[in-house]
Amino acid sequence: MTTQEFHPSRRTVLSGSAAFAVAGSGLLTALPGSAAAAEKTAIRQDPTKGTKAMLQGSYVTTKDGVQIYVKQWGPQTGQPVVFSHGWPLTGDAFEDQMMFLAQHGYRTIAHDRRGHGRSSQPGFGNDLDHYADDLAAVTEALELKSAVHVGHSTGGGEVARYIGRHGVSRVAKAVLIGAIPPIMVKTDWNPDGVPMEVFDGIRAGVKADRSQFFKDLTIPFYGYNRPGAKVSQGVIDSFWMQGMMGGLLAEYECVKAFSETDQREDLKKMIVPTLVMHGDDDQIVPIATSAQAAVALLPKGTLKVVPGAPHGICTTHKDIVNEELLAFIRA
Repeated sequence: MTTQEFHPSRRTVLSGSAAFAVAGSGLLTALPGSAAAAEKTAIRQDPTKGTKAMLQGSYVTTKDGVQIYVKQWGPQTGQPVVFSHGWPLTGDAFEDQMMFLAQHGYRTIAHDRRGHGRSSQPGFGNDLDHYADDLAAVTEALELKSAVHVGHSTGGGEVARYIGRHGVSRVAKAVLIGAIPPIMVKTDWNPDGVPMEVFDGIRAGVKADRSQFFKDLTIPFYGYNRPGAKVSQGVIDSFWMQGMMGGLLAEYECVKAFSETDQREDLKKMIVPTLVMHGDDDQIVPIATSAQAAVALLPKGTLKVVPGAPHGICTTHKDIVNEELLAFIRA
């Protein structure tokens, strides 16, 4: 059984305790009963750092013991395209892009951020530095080279901070979609940012009744409050389900991470070609203080504005996003 063929159910993930041994910077672990996967264990040595990573099952274990769920589609020999999802979702939010690119010969990889989805729910490390280090653990464990990193919303901040902290030795290109950098909250240097009261309201909603809050959030997230919008109950249900898979504490603390983190220096360090894609009707992450401000700081940034697109552009405008990604990666 290969890594990409192993897809544990939510019940299996929650009820089973994975057996693992930490080795260096990252470790993929097998779930109980995965004898076939255990037989496929591969120990790999990183000659540049002298660290080891065990490839087994569907999890990477970070240095601080957090298990990060990873899934892979497409040929293992293809150029890797790595996806970092937005709040409060999971790697499943990128399934449309993953399948499309996998069918075009790329090795597509997505992980669930710590505290979200099928990953561990630690009571610590819910900040962009840890998110970036977790992404680095995944790239090291999978031995990725010349990877294209794609981040949506909070995931865009994760990609930027990953490059800011770990450099571009493993990175070929980057894509920021509806992304949070350089910062969302209103500050002295970002006077047109979102007032702190908005984020306080998000925290209050998550703390009071996150289940209902997530259902309500889908309406502006996907632009379902716009005239003529085609509302999909299935999309609403999927968003809610992914949000409820995460932990309350992690999702609460992530609000500070995605709203208050200054990423100006991260953007300046993104010296690889970077596509910035944003909908001009994004009601969650306003384009003026995010995409338009970010591209001005990127050494090799290109801005692609999608008319009428909401924050949930990867779903509502998936065909446009898919074609833009493919063209950018091939260029």
